[in-house]
Amino acid sequence: MKKYLGILLIVLGAIVLLISYFAQLVDFNPVQFTGLFLIVAGLIAHIYITKKSK
Repeated sequence: MKKYLGILLIVLGAIVLLISYFAQLVDFNPVQFTGLFLIVAGLIAHIYITKKSK
């Protein structure tokens, strides 16, 4: 499961952004920053875990 942590965070961030779009919360900045943070953290985690496993 640890191997897929980065991908899971990216997908979770995308889901947060999609839900905020359909719930019309696009002007509510904390929700948008949470989605952005999850995506960026997922990218960094995925790169770190991939390089560490090699």
